[in-house]
Amino acid sequence: MKVYTQSVNFNADQKLIDYIEKKMVGLEKFHDKIVDAEVFLKVQKTSEKENKITEVKINIPGSELIVKKQCKTFEEGVSVSVESLKRQLKKAKEKSRETVVS
Repeated sequence: MKVYTQSVNFNADQKLIDYIEKKMVGLEKFHDKIVDAEVFLKVQKTSEKENKITEVKINIPGSELIVKKQCKTFEEGVSVSVESLKRQLKKAKEKSRETVVS
C-alpha cells in the first residue's frame, strides 16, 4: 500500500513519517484491497493544547474512508485514527461480502 503524508505549514520529521507508514500498513490486515492512504497533518493556531489535527483518507475500491482527529500529538492522532479506521474497514469488508453473497 502506498502512503502519502502531507504536513501543512510545517515539516514533519522522518520519525513521524515512519511511524505513520508503519501504522497505515498495519491496516492491510483488516482489508486486503486498500489502494492507498493519504495522511494530512495540520497544526491549528489556538491556545488549546489539543491543536494537532490528523486527517486520514483510505481509498478502497468503490469508496473511501475518512477520519479526522484532533489531539495533543500527531502520534496520538494517528493511533486514534487507525483504531477508528479498523472498525470502518471491518464494516466495509463485511458489506462487500454481503454484496457478493446476495
